[in-house]
Amino acid sequence: MAIQWFPGHMHATRQAIQDRLKEGIDVVIELIDARCPGSSANPLLADMTGHKPTLKLLNKQDLADPIRTDAWLAAYNARPATRALAVDSQQAAPVKALLQAVRELAPHRGGMVKPLRVLICGIPNVGKSTLINRLMGRKATKTGDEPGITKVEQKLQLANDVYLFDTPGMLWPRIHIPEAGQNLAASGAVGRNAFSEELVALDLLRDLRRDYPALLEARYALGALVVDPATDDEAVLAAIGRKRGAMQSGGRVNLQKAAEVLIYEFRQGVLGRITLETPEAFRAWEAAAAVAEVERVARQAARKAARRGGRRGASAEELAEGVDEPEA
Repeated sequence: MAIQWFPGHMHATRQAIQDRLKEGIDVVIELIDARCPGSSANPLLADMTGHKPTLKLLNKQDLADPIRTDAWLAAYNARPATRALAVDSQQAAPVKALLQAVRELAPHRGGMVKPLRVLICGIPNVGKSTLINRLMGRKATKTGDEPGITKVEQKLQLANDVYLFDTPGMLWPRIHIPEAGQNLAASGAVGRNAFSEELVALDLLRDLRRDYPALLEARYALGALVVDPATDDEAVLAAIGRKRGAMQSGGRVNLQKAAEVLIYEFRQGVLGRITLETPEAFRAWEAAAAVAEVERVARQAARKAARRGGRRGASAEELAEGVDEPEA
């Protein structure tokens, strides 16, 4: 299932980030979701910021698998000009660790003469507004459970010599890694109109049965169904629906309602501390997606060539009317 979601205001956000970078930014903070750190890291942002020192903040670490969080921190900290920290946007005082990290990334900046300029960005609904409110010690930005709450850039003073530029959440125009799209939908970064809850729940259930069967059993008491390879994911989802009373007339399970229950309980951390991907798995997804993208571009070029060949010998009027199909 391909998942894409790029509302119009995200085009404006991309331009705002590019403009801000041109004006001078010393450090980029990217807030990512500790439950899917690879999927929630914006490749478009990496292209725009180039070699700017970067602080990766793995937010919602209290909802994530601590062993996998450590693996992701090690992977990001191994990159040049990059630091990574795991945070919880609800914690009382993350500001000290964050300030120390950005100062280490830009040691040539600081003081009233050369204040440190920091851009903070991330995907929608990753908890950026909540974190900023904690950093500022007051309600500086709006928060909510739906992606896309922040719509305009803000300039905030984090310390006497540190200015923080907040930007709206931004995805990228085309999510070319299918697994990343699924994980972003499960985590709440994608608007509800962009995906089927039932399909996302089935993908989520597949991953949970493979990696966290004990947590599923502890929450839903499904017995052998969870680990039985002969039982498909839809049957397990139906069993969850029966447990939670998601029924409709005729004693049938409402799979849509069961899917909503599973996704909601995952997002709220009710199921336990879960991370949907490892650095190794994400690298494999990236490699497979790169191969698929090369094949897609080749197919597209072949179709265009075939259409051009088919129009040879056509009249001038026919050629003038011929228009290529938009690229996928």
